[in-house]
Amino acid sequence: MHELYDLIIIGSGPAGLSAAIYGSRARLKTLVIEKTQIGGQILNTYEIENYPGAQESLTGKKLIKRMIEQAKSFGAEIIKDEILEVEIIKDIKLLKGQKKEYKCKTLIIATGTTPKKLGIKGEEEFISKGVSYCAICDGDFFTDLEVFVVGGGDSAVKEAIFLTKFARKVTIVYRNSNLKCTKVLEEKSRKNEKISFLFNTVIEEIKGDGILESIFFKNTITNEVNEYICKEEDGTMGLFIFIGNKPKTGLFKNKLDMDSIGYIITDENMKTSIDGVFAAGDCRSKSVRQVITASSDGAIAAIMADEFIGNK
Repeated sequence: MHELYDLIIIGSGPAGLSAAIYGSRARLKTLVIEKTQIGGQILNTYEIENYPGAQESLTGKKLIKRMIEQAKSFGAEIIKDEILEVEIIKDIKLLKGQKKEYKCKTLIIATGTTPKKLGIKGEEEFISKGVSYCAICDGDFFTDLEVFVVGGGDSAVKEAIFLTKFARKVTIVYRNSNLKCTKVLEEKSRKNEKISFLFNTVIEEIKGDGILESIFFKNTITNEVNEYICKEEDGTMGLFIFIGNKPKTGLFKNKLDMDSIGYIITDENMKTSIDGVFAAGDCRSKSVRQVITASSDGAIAAIMADEFIGNK
């Protein structure tokens, strides 16, 4: 006999943990299931400046630690398992995990997103051998070396600034002529002596003998291609890719309404196309994806889940 939960949350980022706090505080029997690391991608965020009440040097790890402690203090359970299959049409939802099966009255999907790849020749070959999608994870490996950051949005510029703590030189590579980040971040990056810019440029291919040694840059205006080879004394260089994310919603394909990209469609109350199933955070279709909006989504979804159970 499987234990029946009032609320199960798939995903443990800010959306999932906020939902856990609100759900468990409402006395719902609440379970959070996480496939990989508790906390999600925000763990890789070095500094959070725009979260209300954030103190100086608030990192993703610190914020998540507080959220976990708070959720557990209200009675939420947090476990690691990978959900492989879901049956969500009936009143009681069934989740089939790698370790066991779970049943719940309501479900909140807070699976977040995963970084997009460039899709260029050599990218897969050099992952963790020069290519990275996480500055806080791998920045230290490139101390006193040269690194290139692909992307022009907030994430890319923020990570480029962070990488100047380690790298000798950081070059932001962007396909357009102007950055699309906030003015505050642009000003910070332009004032940083370690940061330079390579606009109207894309990367065609990367090469190396076991580690990244060569990058082929293409000018989007002239179509001219130039190969950049790392300095002989360095032996390698870094390529950090921050060109956006894609939703981790494959588990719910053809089960829930989604947009053309794969983000789950909800109403303003986080309700999906199936009764008792909600989505929160970056995995749902919306215009703004920030820590604060993810947390807000999670809170709303849990309140609506409580209301849904109360109306049964």
